[in-house]
Amino acid sequence: MTKWPRYGHCKTRLSKDVGKNNALLIQIMMLQHTISVAKSLFEKNILDISLAISGIGFKSSKRWCQQLGLKDFYLQGKGSLGERMRRQILKHQKNSFLNKERPLIFIGTDLPNLCHIELLETIYKLKSSEVVIGPSSDGGYWLIAFSETILSNNLFYPFIDIKWSTSNVLQKTIDNLNKINLKIDYLNNKIDIDNIQDLVKVCYGK
Repeated sequence: MTKWPRYGHCKTRLSKDVGKNNALLIQIMMLQHTISVAKSLFEKNILDISLAISGIGFKSSKRWCQQLGLKDFYLQGKGSLGERMRRQILKHQKNSFLNKERPLIFIGTDLPNLCHIELLETIYKLKSSEVVIGPSSDGGYWLIAFSETILSNNLFYPFIDIKWSTSNVLQKTIDNLNKINLKIDYLNNKIDIDNIQDLVKVCYGK
């Protein structure tokens, strides 16, 4: 899931420290890195890639994806992050009716140290768990994935009554999943790049 990189409209907290142009360049680099990691597995027929886009319309999204070398995309639409992820689940289910049911992995594009091994680990963990979560240091998560067995049940529970962009997003999501007794597994904690402190920690480990 990504926002179209637009000058002055991306990484607004980071731009206060590094400037709007540098913030834009950082977002573009992280997006390209995320796509590159996913493509390395797509080319081995391990996964499919679909970009969920906000900030531009359908025709512009199509042109942009062609430039990125991607075939499949969806518009995120309006609403909270939870509403937009639920919308992607429904679109995934609709597409799965035409094919076989498949797991679904959500990742953001704020991770300069994302590795293909972590996506492979997610796919492996989904064989024995219904949900896999990659926690982030700000109290949210950088990845959430669902097995094909629970996606067929119109899974909206994880996103109910969550105040997004707060420090308790992860815990509230876990609480929601525990209410319906889903087995959860976890990946390593990562840092989403939201501000200059996050950037320093990722680059220098400080």
